[in-house]
Amino acid sequence: MIVATPRPVAGTGHAPDAERSLMVPLLIILAIVAVLVIFVIMLYNSLVSLRNRIENAWAQIDVQLKRRYDLIPNLVETVKGYATHEQETLEKVIQARNMAVSATGVEGQAEAENMLTGALKSLFAVSEAYPDLKANQSFLQLQEELTGTEGRIAYARQFYNDSVFKYNTKIQSFPAVIIAGMFGFSEREYFETDDESRGPVQVQF
Repeated sequence: MIVATPRPVAGTGHAPDAERSLMVPLLIILAIVAVLVIFVIMLYNSLVSLRNRIENAWAQIDVQLKRRYDLIPNLVETVKGYATHEQETLEKVIQARNMAVSATGVEGQAEAENMLTGALKSLFAVSEAYPDLKANQSFLQLQEELTGTEGRIAYARQFYNDSVFKYNTKIQSFPAVIIAGMFGFSEREYFETDDESRGPVQVQF
């Protein structure tokens, strides 16, 4: 009787165990990389959202500033009809308005707005010497609209500066500072006015 000797099966041994031992750390590494990628994407998107919020806030300021600029020529024309001897004051208002219209950048715009607010205060101070002007309905309406616009500008400026503060704080904090540097997120300027110019133009009748 002949007994067959079993042949060794190719590929048997500890190969599956070795492959499993290699797969586990590889999967862990892939999981860590995936988490890091997701984290970077979320952080990047949050920076984009904050930056877009600043742009939107500035757009709101721009809307109110343009409304202010549109009111000033009518105001000057109304005052001119009563205060014919105040040509220098009127010219300063128009000049300050033109400078504000052509101003660029946040800092340049803030400086121009400070000059314009000062010129308007001088104009309203002059109007105190003209009782007929102070009683003019067109003048009263323009003054009221301008004051309301100044209030909306102040509110929009506060919202803008709050947005800039959150954005600047974010890009200065770790680890966002790394992502900000990689993708070109830079600090933004605040829209600040002088203490004497801050707030709406107030005129007492």
